[in-house]
Amino acid sequence: MKRTAEITLGIIGIVFYVFSILVGAVRLWMENNQDYLRDFLLDNQEDFLLTPEDIDLLFDVLATGGIIVVIMPIIAVILGIVAMVFLKGDNRPVAAGIILIATGVLYVIITGGGGILSGILFLIAGILCLTRKPNTIIEAP
Repeated sequence: MKRTAEITLGIIGIVFYVFSILVGAVRLWMENNQDYLRDFLLDNQEDFLLTPEDIDLLFDVLATGGIIVVIMPIIAVILGIVAMVFLKGDNRPVAAGIILIATGVLYVIITGGGGILSGILFLIAGILCLTRKPNTIIEAP
């Protein structure tokens, strides 16, 4: 049976998780270069309409959990690729469905709703994997 819908949704979800990796890498860079970023924001605070309190709040947010924002989507991409390999030959669609559902739901819960769109795509693909049954051929005697 062709699993085109599941593979397509899974690949789109993986692309969104890769985008999350890029956002996390930028956040990690900003966390490690706070002096440069603070100087830049203070020099251009009129352009960004920021007050010094807003800048301090930004740095308080950056100080927590930066590496998690990079590691979580990397794990999700790896698990998504494993699920796509399971789906490619239609060898283990149930295992792929469980991986996709678990990855999508856990990622959204752990990140506090951070990757909701990619989580929904993985969830739909996983449900499709579990509900679609292969066609059975009935031979007449």
